[in-house]
Amino acid sequence: MKLLFEKSIENRRTHYLSACDVPDVELPIKRKTPLGLPQLSETDVTRHYSELESNTFGINDGFYPLGSCTMKYNPKINDKISGLPGFTDIHPLQPQSTVQGLFEALDTAGQYLSEITGMYAMSFQPAAGAHGELASLMMFKKYFEERGETDRVKVIVPDSAHGTNPATVHMCGMKIINLPSNADGCIDLDQLRAVVGPDTAGIMLTNPNTLGIFEEDILEITKIVHNAGGLCYYDGANLNAIAGIMRPGEMGFDCIHLNLHKTFSTPHGGGGPGSGAIGCKEFLYKYLPGPQIVKEGDSYSFKDYEGSIGQILAFYGNTLISLRALAFIMAYGKDGLPIMSKHAVLNANYMKHRLSERFEIFNKGLCMHEFVITMEREAKGSNFTAKDMAKAILDEGMMAPTMYFPLIVKEALMVEPTETEGKETLDRVIDTYISIYDKVMKENTLAGQFPKNTIIGRPDEVGAARNPIVRYSNPNNI
Repeated sequence: MKLLFEKSIENRRTHYLSACDVPDVELPIKRKTPLGLPQLSETDVTRHYSELESNTFGINDGFYPLGSCTMKYNPKINDKISGLPGFTDIHPLQPQSTVQGLFEALDTAGQYLSEITGMYAMSFQPAAGAHGELASLMMFKKYFEERGETDRVKVIVPDSAHGTNPATVHMCGMKIINLPSNADGCIDLDQLRAVVGPDTAGIMLTNPNTLGIFEEDILEITKIVHNAGGLCYYDGANLNAIAGIMRPGEMGFDCIHLNLHKTFSTPHGGGGPGSGAIGCKEFLYKYLPGPQIVKEGDSYSFKDYEGSIGQILAFYGNTLISLRALAFIMAYGKDGLPIMSKHAVLNANYMKHRLSERFEIFNKGLCMHEFVITMEREAKGSNFTAKDMAKAILDEGMMAPTMYFPLIVKEALMVEPTETEGKETLDRVIDTYISIYDKVMKENTLAGQFPKNTIIGRPDEVGAARNPIVRYSNPNNI
């Protein structure tokens, strides 16, 4: 479809502003050229955005099984609660005495999340998961600096980790120690023992891991790191499998981040909005990004701690995301969260079991909330790749799984059905996957032809990556 700039027609307008009734003021800085906005009627604009909407795909349109991203249904009541005027109509600089309701809600959310994760306190400042990772490692770094242990600069990152983990280590000026997984896709304890030492700052780990496997040796893993003097950080991207059942704090983790926009209900994707709330044990509390909400008597206020790593986002983060999470948690309750997690695990294992009739699954035993298909056999034997499978799935009116991740599995498709899908949907999806597989394997010339029914066909992804066009140039200088 065309851009608004391409649809622009000179002198076409959409505005109803009255004539200015105050004197014009010349600004000291003025553009040398016109702003160049497209000129359109209201009808043109509304049709453009309606067309955009019809060309996009979201969780309300169909099955959306992105592994490690938890693209699940988000109850609309959470949007209604977070949209209450008492939350949306306040200003971040108004007196703290006038926003006591918001403070109480955020403090309550922090208490609930601390209970769920086994942490002492939470901060809602980080804007996304990677931002929460960064804040957590900054806390680790300051902790060691204050103890005079500045030689602790090495952070252990499994080769199955999310890609943001090593990036975060690098951004903090620390050294990445890549830890190869064992044949089962889990941490190799002997290799872990071999790399820890007096220069170990910590380990970054998610459990269940990115392969959808629960690290059964988790207590030994965190013990090995702690015995070496390091700290343990929990990547909360996969909390959807264990929330209400097991707490990262009891696994031995000292600091965590949570993707509130995954596990706890906010529409995820499209660049935001997000929240990478972080939690920590009591000995790290003073390092949390400031300010912290504290209650003294019957009132709440902000408090800055001397040891804090400082403010890492304007004001107090994306607070409406935290309110959605609070509404989600309160709706489920203490008894409901374990059911949520169990259903996520049940759905993943059901899909995994049925799809194993055709596809090779990396993890042979029970999985947690997600599992990984490897199409290495098909790619070598029939030139039927994971990308081909994903493109064919798009033709069936559903989103494809995550492709080529984790990197340690060749021709990977990572599937996470989430707990909000019913058996009828899962059966339809499974039957579709099997139908595509059988059709392509029977006529392997079909493999590279998908998708056929989407808005665009098969783009030149390599060309787009190497020669990106990031700025539109209009021949009419609009």
